Amino acid sequence: MNDPGPSRLALLRFLERVQQRDLERTRWWIAQEERREAERQRGVEARPPAPEWVLELGLNRDTRAAYVHVGDCWNAARRSRGISREQALRALAEGVRACPHCRPDSALGYQEG
Repeated sequence: MNDPGPSRLALLRFLERVQQRDLERTRWWIAQEERREAERQRGVEARPPAPEWVLELGLNRDTRAAYVHVGDCWNAARRSRGISREQALRALAEGVRACPHCRPDSALGYQEG
């Protein structure tokens, strides 16, 4: 009837086991996050360099290119591909418009004929 319950030492040992499991779980989470971060860093290092110039393609194969962009232009569409400086100059000379935001024509020193 007057069960004194677990001793204070037993309760402290129980708390220690709970905290040990929590610490192990936290260390596991840290290890997982370190692996993810290392994988992300390897991906960043393996990424090819951004092209200097980008050609924004038309909506389909029969449509001519829409714009020439500087390689890091925020306005370049997904349907774009990297091109060389010579290709960018040739595209501008053939009538492909220069992006009005990044102004590749100015960066290339291109002057319309």
